[in-house]
Amino acid sequence: MSVVELRPDLYFLRFPVGHVYLWRDPDGLTVIDAGLPGSGRRIAAGIRDLGHDLTEVRRLVLTHGHVDHAGAAAEIAGWGDVRVLAHQADVPLIEGRAEAVPPDLADWERPLWDEVHSALPATAAAPTPVDQALGDGDVLDIAGGAVVVGAPGHTAGSIGLYLPGPRVLFAGDIMARDPRSPDPRTPVFPGVFNADRAEALWSFTRLASLDIEAACFGHGEPLSAGAGAFMHTALEHLARQSEGSA
Repeated sequence: MSVVELRPDLYFLRFPVGHVYLWRDPDGLTVIDAGLPGSGRRIAAGIRDLGHDLTEVRRLVLTHGHVDHAGAAAEIAGWGDVRVLAHQADVPLIEGRAEAVPPDLADWERPLWDEVHSALPATAAAPTPVDQALGDGDVLDIAGGAVVVGAPGHTAGSIGLYLPGPRVLFAGDIMARDPRSPDPRTPVFPGVFNADRAEALWSFTRLASLDIEAACFGHGEPLSAGAGAFMHTALEHLARQSEGSA
């Protein structure tokens, strides 16, 4: 794992699978997503390397309940008075009361799914109580007011977390960049392995239409600046695809 400062108060904790982000406010820290099970120790080390104590972590916001994003949630919640927040539709999954809905795979996704799924550790995420169930339009006390943007499709409870002040979007798995490409021009595209593909495309368009300067993805390198241009290009590409299939 490596820690990268993307912008003032925004940090990227790079993992091979399931990135984690950190936002710093004067009154404490917010962790966005928790990575795979067992990632808590490395996340803690990254926070300490930045000169912070784990007691400064106020909350963990989960963009959705899959194991590569919520896997270490219980570990982080165990650091102290850390509130866990997630969309109400994914709360049963995170709390261990429901199984993840299998993805509706397109034919081209199947080989990739087999490759990715076989590489994931067999360890399941520990059930984690959710302290605050979120809904579309909720405003959180992060960066002067962070907006929860409902973005279903990857899971029923997927969200984008949008910070209008600094124009930062945490997109979860609704959008991504190729994690194998170091090219800064690598495009943004809709995420894969979605429970509802049509709904996921609707959510991608919703998130990509926001006024964004920086975009943080669960997979692929984040964009620390100029994200709006990438989103515009992605929306144009989707529009051309839609016209071609009409």
